[in-house]
Amino acid sequence: MREKDIKRQVLKQLKKQFPNWRKLPRKEKKRFAGEVLASIVAKSTNEQASAIPIHELTETPLPMEGIIKLTEMEAFIRGTTRNLLVFPVKPWPKRFENAELQGIDKLIDDRVVNELLAPEGYTPSMRDLHPCHYLRAELLKGLRYAEFSYRKYCRDVINLLKNKTERAFIHLPLHRSVSIDHTEMSRFRRSLSVVQLVNLMVYVIHLLVKSGRVTHPFRVCGVDSTDVAVVSCPRPLATVEVNKKKVRIYAELDADCGKRRTKRDKSEYFVGYRIHTLVAIDPKTGANYPLFSMSAAANHHDNLFLPQLVAFGEAMGLSMEIVTADKGYIDPEQNEQIRKDHGVMVITPAKEKALIPDHVDPESGGVFMNGHCEVAMEYAGRTDMGHEFLCAAETCFHAPSCPRSREIPLDAGIFGQIPDQVKGVDAARDIRKHMERGYNLLKHREGLEPLRVKSRHAAMAAATISHVATLLLEIVGTRRTDGREDLPKQLKALCG
Repeated sequence: MREKDIKRQVLKQLKKQFPNWRKLPRKEKKRFAGEVLASIVAKSTNEQASAIPIHELTETPLPMEGIIKLTEMEAFIRGTTRNLLVFPVKPWPKRFENAELQGIDKLIDDRVVNELLAPEGYTPSMRDLHPCHYLRAELLKGLRYAEFSYRKYCRDVINLLKNKTERAFIHLPLHRSVSIDHTEMSRFRRSLSVVQLVNLMVYVIHLLVKSGRVTHPFRVCGVDSTDVAVVSCPRPLATVEVNKKKVRIYAELDADCGKRRTKRDKSEYFVGYRIHTLVAIDPKTGANYPLFSMSAAANHHDNLFLPQLVAFGEAMGLSMEIVTADKGYIDPEQNEQIRKDHGVMVITPAKEKALIPDHVDPESGGVFMNGHCEVAMEYAGRTDMGHEFLCAAETCFHAPSCPRSREIPLDAGIFGQIPDQVKGVDAARDIRKHMERGYNLLKHREGLEPLRVKSRHAAMAAATISHVATLLLEIVGTRRTDGREDLPKQLKALCG
């Protein structure tokens, strides 16, 4: 749409003209934003704007080069740990007795982390601090000090020599003052590329599969989103109305105003980002494990990000078969293209206002050949155009003149990628509700909310590190909850 194209041009120009935008006073930001916005609006025309490519919207690479597949990670780890030239990082395993921290400390191989997250031109011998130190510091904050600001966390926790346990977990010297400043942690998050974040998640997923907590392939996955509000820019710097819609520029250029999911104690709208997450779901227990997250401005529709999340899952070698999602991802044409491109079936709830084909019972979903049939037809499978149904009647008066088969095209109702006639579809939809627990942990236990980072990419990095902490906790098993009930047998049959 024209208003989104205008905002995209404004953001491009502001980022190009003011590379140190974050350091400018608010008054100057407001003046510059207003001038650039007025200039772009004056030059714009009423022509329909071209669609924004999804990889440009999320600033992700295309093609996806450099991503290590899950099946190749074991060989990568062996090659990295066999290298004798890797600069050693001295651990202190006997300096803390906490079982949870000890378990996580043993899982993380600093050599592998340095290889995955090292910046270009990385020279280990010239440094006191390495990527593994910053990652461990981020993990410790999420595990123990989520409510702290980064400034307070660095000053009062990890930089004090008396805090032996914290410094030992991060692998900092215990008798020499080597400190980590909060600005260094900020630069670390900003420096991580999308490929590095993906490879970090592949490494941790490999550890999860190796631990036996979950089995691969992840045949049933889920996709959902959650809103994350930023606290630093509640009011826009500049606003203009285009086609009866407002274009707003905020101090955080990547953030925007979006509609919040229904909340009793919060306003309907918020300023910030939406985190879109691909999750593996265990059909036996309902447990879910975050695999990868993308972040985008809050004003974009959810279904824009489903194809790219599935593409990232394929690039990571996750071998998905079914993806279950909510109503925000209903798009028959797009979901059919996902099936053709990646071999993944997308299951969404039926759209309430979707038209029901002729001779289909709206209550039971039974399909009939015509208005004279008394026996519902049986589902035969997929065709190039939709779903095929065959007559189930043993004897029928109309048999000599009846084709005894019917094809129904895909729609946004009960005839989606997998029609409601297939047993287990309802269970696959219900299992998506288990993903809410993962988002609650992401926001409250790992401290993603309130969001303390200053850009869309940093929000994506923060979400990824939070997912790493979640999976490591699942592996060590210190905070697991037992007693989960098994899922219905129909879903197990659907998953094989």
